[in-house]
Amino acid sequence: MRTDDLVGLLSTGITPVRRGAAARRFGISLPIAALGATALMATVFGLRPDLGVVVKTPIFWEKLTLPLCLAIGALLATVRLARPGAKVGAGWPVMTTPVLVVWIAAIMIVVTAAPKDRLPAILGHSWRSCPFNILLLAVPGFIAIFWAVKGLAPTSLRLAGAASGLLASSIATVAYCFHCPEMSPAFWSVWYMAGMLLPAALGAVLGHKFLRW
Repeated sequence: MRTDDLVGLLSTGITPVRRGAAARRFGISLPIAALGATALMATVFGLRPDLGVVVKTPIFWEKLTLPLCLAIGALLATVRLARPGAKVGAGWPVMTTPVLVVWIAAIMIVVTAAPKDRLPAILGHSWRSCPFNILLLAVPGFIAIFWAVKGLAPTSLRLAGAASGLLASSIATVAYCFHCPEMSPAFWSVWYMAGMLLPAALGAVLGHKFLRW
């Protein structure tokens, strides 16, 4: 078979993605992710009772900055990876910088703390449940964002799945911050990250199957 014939055969029945399809799909999936995570958080866990006080403190907004920056970076990566042949691009520094900052802060807290206070700073009061709570809140966004990405013809399926899972989980973590009582960067650097990486790992596993087009 000649090359021209092969190209013609492969292109048979292929229709181009409509202009603005990415904006439309993410315009639907991102609100579902945010509203779904917030509704689940409020219903299953509830707002922390002292929220009115802690929102006036810098540490609360520092805690919120970590998942917000990861959500922005993951969105940049996911939108790019949803296109055929694209790479992560600018999403990498946006995602890695806040993680490095939090890890540095966590190391400083642990090193300067008294020996008896080091492990409690890392474990907090909710280390056993925190990652799985985030995983639960990420479910609506995970489904919605996978739907958005699948319709845009990704080719790096595992990487696109991982970015989609991270986007869903970082949005879920933003919502979880309004319930979670933990205020130590040493806690966030381990357990928030674990909670966000679980859906990312799940997305990498499922991406090859569910993002195929």
